[in-house]
Amino acid sequence: MTKSEREHLNKVASMGCCVCVRLGYGESPAEIHHPRSGQGIGQRASNFDAIALCPAHHRNGGYGVAIHAGRKAFEDNFGTELELLEWTKEQLNG
Repeated sequence: MTKSEREHLNKVASMGCCVCVRLGYGESPAEIHHPRSGQGIGQRASNFDAIALCPAHHRNGGYGVAIHAGRKAFEDNFGTELELLEWTKEQLNG
């Protein structure tokens, strides 16, 4: 990982969970998630195309809450990975 990638990921994580912020819950400690939408099988997005999710929305929240527990249900509830990525980029540039 390059220095600029590490700096970018730190900025993304410091924003807090994009789902929690969008729901009005405020910032929460976040982990980096690399969207898989638009990627080939077994591939992940670049470090510059990452979003921040709290542990509950990333991996611990169960079906319909955590993206890794069921992406379609997560996206039905909170928006697609690409929508969340676009929102993240807007926040970083705004």
